[in-house]
Amino acid sequence: QVRLVESGGGSVQAGGSRRLSCAASGFSFTRYNMGWFRQTPGKEREGVAAVYGGRTYYVDSVEGRFTISQDSARNTLDLQMHNLEPEDTAVYYCAASSRTLLRDLWAPDQYKFWGQGTQVTVSS
Repeated sequence: QVRLVESGGGSVQAGGSRRLSCAASGFSFTRYNMGWFRQTPGKEREGVAAVYGGRTYYVDSVEGRFTISQDSARNTLDLQMHNLEPEDTAVYYCAASSRTLLRDLWAPDQYKFWGQGTQVTVSS
């Protein structure tokens, strides 16, 4: 049974840092592409960072501030976030996909497995 469990969410002041972690079980990282998404009320879920084919990808809004890392031995996916902004406030989700094409990297419907999400709140 595939399971993704996020942790590390919480409240932080603008300019601060936070590290999210996703513990995966029931499948092997080496066969899946992994991503972090986020969602705020009333908005669509958006991609943030991903590991695809062994390479890391970021959306422009987090480039240089966020770092995604994957530990295949422990089956964990982390998202280190620095210089957080109030606009980063959202529920953050970990996701896994075995069939995503690079052109669909940020399309949520391409990811089959999702965690329950963890809330990150950045105050100004």
